[in-house]
Amino acid sequence: MKSAKEKPVTILKNALLKKGIAKETVSILLRGVCACMLLLSSPLSMEAKGADGDKTLLDEYQSYRKRFSEITRQPEIEQAGFGVIEDQIFSIETEGFGQVYLIPALDKAYNRLALFFADEDGNVVYKTDQLEANGRNTGQMKQPIRELKAISFQELNGDDLMDIVLITTCVNDRGSYAGKPYKVGDVLFQDEQSFYRDYRISDKINRFGMNKSVESIVAFVRDGDSAEFLYTAATKKELLDNGFEIAKEQCHYRQFEKFGRLEVVPGTYTMANFATFMIYLVNEQGYIVWSFQPMGDFDNLYALKGIACRDIDGDGMKDIVVFARYSYEGNGNEMLTESDYSIYYQRTGSFYEDTQIKKQYPCGEDDTMSGIVEKARSYWGWNTEE
Repeated sequence: MKSAKEKPVTILKNALLKKGIAKETVSILLRGVCACMLLLSSPLSMEAKGADGDKTLLDEYQSYRKRFSEITRQPEIEQAGFGVIEDQIFSIETEGFGQVYLIPALDKAYNRLALFFADEDGNVVYKTDQLEANGRNTGQMKQPIRELKAISFQELNGDDLMDIVLITTCVNDRGSYAGKPYKVGDVLFQDEQSFYRDYRISDKINRFGMNKSVESIVAFVRDGDSAEFLYTAATKKELLDNGFEIAKEQCHYRQFEKFGRLEVVPGTYTMANFATFMIYLVNEQGYIVWSFQPMGDFDNLYALKGIACRDIDGDGMKDIVVFARYSYEGNGNEMLTESDYSIYYQRTGSFYEDTQIKKQYPCGEDDTMSGIVEKARSYWGWNTEE
């Protein structure tokens, strides 16, 4: 019988030796086991401590699920730590529950969005937090949701039952995208007993920029329009066949050192009155060799001010500078416009977007294409008069 004080590693070592395994092999195996044990015992292996520094991620999740699952009455929503979004409460007719109130709420600890459906007596007859916006920070409890931007009730899949369209505004706390608001769209389809999501539809709505408005989501889900081809097309012909409109005044050929002679093809695809701006580099056989999406999370291209193909960083290869004015929706649902620029550096077999120059030289309302090029070249030590 083994001593209670004998270490697990010693027990394992003796067992391996009894099996006739060579000492050298046993030593190598034990080093690997010890390394794994050290890793598993570190704070990082617990996926991080929770917000209070004591709970593990699993503890936090179980505590949250318990709070959420125990809500059976409307007054309990606030008591369980959720902040009700009062101006987005609606009375709706459902197939399975009749007339109910849809009550959206944000969890105060983790910024997770939940929807509660309550009858006239205040009983919660259905609830869900299985929403696209709750998966922005993968593997984390806390999410970057700031507000429920829009909610709409429409029949989308031809079953005569009213579905729910949601758009949330999110802002990341850290990372290269920190501080920049972006939208996340989602659809809950109604069936005879509840509501459900199709994650494939939600994924495409957000991956291909069809989350700008309720109208954009409806155009995709109900009408079958899609901006997906902008990111998957292989040829210029495929772009044109799907409705891409080329900005002919800015379309031209250039010699790109590592890519050869290419046509610079800027243009837009309009869906539900939102124009998505893209730029493609097309070879002489008509195949797309690279593409760019300079507008980021702006809603619309307002005006394309110019495209310059010049060596910006001094490596002897042409880079691409894009200068445009974009529109977006303000907090009061008004349309605002803003100028912005993007720089893409040519590398062997690829391009990559600049992330530093705009921190030093943010785009101003009086900027011009020539001025932006000069600033960018001076950042890399060029004589600006060249």
